[in-house]
Amino acid sequence: MRKLLLIIVLIPLLAALAWWHFRERPLPDYGPAYREYAYVTNGKSNTVSVIDLRTFEPAKTIAVGLEPTGVAANLKKNEIYVVNSGSNNVSVIDAEKNAVVATIGVHGKPYFIDVSEDGRRAYVANSGSGNVSVIDLEKRVLLGNVRVGSAPGLARVSPDGTTVVVSNRGDNTVSIIEAKLLRVRTTLPVCQQPEDIAILPDSSKAFVACSGSSQVASIALAKAAPGGDPTSDRVLALLDVGRTPVSLALKPDGGELIVCDFDSDSISIVETGNDEVGNTALIGQHPTRALVTSDNSRLYTSNFGSDSVAVYDIDLGRRIATMSVGSRPDGLALSQDQKYLLVLDTQAGDVTVIQRRTPRKLEPTEYSLLTMIPVGLQPNGIAVKAFIISKPASVTNK
Repeated sequence: MRKLLLIIVLIPLLAALAWWHFRERPLPDYGPAYREYAYVTNGKSNTVSVIDLRTFEPAKTIAVGLEPTGVAANLKKNEIYVVNSGSNNVSVIDAEKNAVVATIGVHGKPYFIDVSEDGRRAYVANSGSGNVSVIDLEKRVLLGNVRVGSAPGLARVSPDGTTVVVSNRGDNTVSIIEAKLLRVRTTLPVCQQPEDIAILPDSSKAFVACSGSSQVASIALAKAAPGGDPTSDRVLALLDVGRTPVSLALKPDGGELIVCDFDSDSISIVETGNDEVGNTALIGQHPTRALVTSDNSRLYTSNFGSDSVAVYDIDLGRRIATMSVGSRPDGLALSQDQKYLLVLDTQAGDVTVIQRRTPRKLEPTEYSLLTMIPVGLQPNGIAVKAFIISKPASVTNK
């Protein structure tokens, strides 16, 4: 009886001590003027979920167009852009008000949007109409539509804003648009079913993942100047990687490119300077997305087939942790301070938040599950926007 009473007394005490030892650190005090939100497109709900990243709580649900997919944040102004593939338009969200302030029509079946670094233009590939819509973000009007190849999946603008690279899945080509003149400068045959695109920070080279031939195309980009020689846009190499490369992640320094090989359960690491595949590593079942931290040290991949996220140490060249998340993880995003990883669980309809911090004693890893936040049906795109408002509100916009 004494032993039983002792156990009854000790269990709550030990539980309290364990909680005290392993409790998460309190969230920092950001100040009244600071805002940081994650915007999640919900393809089957026709909405965008707004998550307050200061508190990791839902802030608002915004109605947009039909079947929203791609989403992007403007680096120069407090605006978010949402592509609605079902209604063939783009919703403009004011991040300070968290409300739609404009809707801009594009063409058939758009899925993704890319915004120039100066914040003035956006580019939308229309897979159903074989063209790219160019949007003036200052005037919120459509500047024009540039005819490209068949079934363009993605249009990516170079960091210097002069060139737009378009992957044409229907005819296995890449169109290169001269942004200033809004015309196709070059069309290059590449590998089968080109999809994702990455462009080096100096805008000298583009890489295109071809899921149909398990290759990555390396393309030299000409300087986009009127009267320049278009033949200097050329395919440099076709690099063999794992089966079904579906997405690309470039290190911020541009030195290495990470390829998610969906059907090989691996990543391939391409040395961008010499166009060579330097390493291949098993990472998890059906990796779909990858993301590199701003210090070039850590790589995160979402493993669609195993409901997990893998953490790969780039300096050590190996996987160091695997975290369980929700069902069918896909899109990834990092908070402004890089301490929180946001994972879209497409089947579960939520966002898993993983925290990175200094581990305490007996903790096996520096990563831990912080929370899971419900969003809408079939979340498929995520963007983070952090900013300081000019006139702080007394309460958060709900």
